[in-house]
Formats: sequence, structure tokens, C-alpha cells
Amino acid sequence: MADSVSVTVLVENTAFGRGVIAEHGLAFWIETNDRRILFDTGQRPDILQVNASHLDIDLASVDTVVLSHGHYDHTGGLDAILDLTDGAHLVLHPGALARRYSRARGGSVGEIGIPPEHSREALEQRAGAVTWLREATSIGDGLWVTGPIPRTNDFEDTGGAFFLDEACAHPDPIEDDQAIFFSSEQGTVVLLGCAHAGLLNTLSFVQEHTGGEGIAAVMGGTHLVNASPERMAETVAALKEIRPALLAPMHCTGARAQAKLAGEFPEAWEPTHVGSRFRFFRGVSSEPA
Repeated sequence: MADSVSVTVLVENTAFGRGVIAEHGLAFWIETNDRRILFDTGQRPDILQVNASHLDIDLASVDTVVLSHGHYDHTGGLDAILDLTDGAHLVLHPGALARRYSRARGGSVGEIGIPPEHSREALEQRAGAVTWLREATSIGDGLWVTGPIPRTNDFEDTGGAFFLDEACAHPDPIEDDQAIFFSSEQGTVVLLGCAHAGLLNTLSFVQEHTGGEGIAAVMGGTHLVNASPERMAETVAALKEIRPALLAPMHCTGARAQAKLAGEFPEAWEPTHVGSRFRFFRGVSSEPA
């Protein structure tokens, strides 16, 4: 029996196909032979549920919910998921519960954090178990969550004007940003929420953890929407060294960065939207006796 990991995009800024709906947000459905994992929950619970229904995904079967970070467009469906499931395991960094704000170019300020009803106490009462992640941790069946990612280069930032207070006096480092990764026959697969820690910081950390295993696939939000030409040049140069076979940036990547990456990596580039499905093989496991 082939051992594989299936990844389906449940929520994304673009959607193609009858019945599925796009929104500014992100959610991945991850299946292994034994596990059902939801990585992020999108912005609106109704869209998450509609898309899951049209894609024949039973959200009530989830055993683990992982949050990449505490922004509204990744956590808005959490309440509905906790209502649907019977004791799902919730995995997040403690910083995901912080109150958060962003400042637009025109100067307006908006709250962008996780819904305020999700206090630490409330989540521990509602979820079957909660893991408050502070380091790279296995979530079972060969899948890992990075925990907080070191910021090791000088050209990547959080990707926007993010703050911990409404007065915008205290910049938000978004220390809770984390990714999921696992090994496949082709190398490591990395699933990103928004990569607020930096795309290259994230890939470097994953490679350190896997002993330098090559990166086979990079999927998810890269938050290059506001990237300077210098940052884009550094990103392209580093990705050419890494040489992923599959490059599927989405959500907060931004149109200009998407076009740049598509042009630089035509063979690896994969347009990805709600309903996109990927299967990564990990070898062969024996049939049960």
C-alpha cells in the first residue's frame, strides 16, 4: 500500500470550479493513511464549510487543527470547527491569541487578530487537547510543525505594517508564525500560512531540522505582496539554489510577486486555488496482517 500525503486547498483568494467560493484567507486539508489535519481555518466559517462540502471533505473527521498564526483570515473558522469535532487536538503558538492591528497605506488602522472569544481558557475547555507550541514538534505520521522560526537574514520582514496596539506604537514581530513540513520521496514538502517569518528564513529552518534534505515543494502564503525589488531579487536567487520541483505560492503572495515567480520558475510554478489537490508519496508500507 502506497504511503502518501494528500493536500487539498480548502480556502484561498481564488477559486475555480462549480460551487466553491474564494475569500481572502487560507486553509489546507491534509490527509495521510491515518490522519486528518486542518491547517488554518480561513476567514468565514460558512465558506470553509461550503467548500468542504463541494470537495467531499468531512470536516467533522478532523483529528488535529494547526494554526499558522493568529490573524483573522486564518482563524475565522475555528469556532465552527470546534463545534463540529469531538475532541480535536489544537496546535498553536501562545502568541496567536494576541490582539493585533494593521495600518493601511492611507493611515487607517484595523484589528486583524484571532476572534476575541478564543481565550486560552476557552480553547482549553473546548478542544480535546491543546498544544502551545514553542519549538519544532511532531504532530504524528511524519508531519511536523516548525514552531517559531528564527529571523536569520536581513532582507525579510513580516511583510506589512503590523502592530500589537491600536496606536501602532509597538510593531508586531508575529513570532507565532509557523509552517507544516514533511518528507516525501522527492524531498521535503513545506506548507506555509503567510510566512511572516520570511519565506527563506522558513525554508532554511526546515532544512536545518531535516539535516539538509532538499525542498521538493513550497505551497501557501509567502507575504511577498509588499516585497521590495531587492527582497524579490534575493528570494529568486535563493529559490534557484533550493530548486523546488513544485512552487505554489498563493493568498498573500501578491499579483506582482506571483508573476515574477511564475516567470522565473516556469517548470515548478503551479497556479493553485480552492479545490487544488496534491498527492505526495512517501514510499511503500506493508499491508496489515
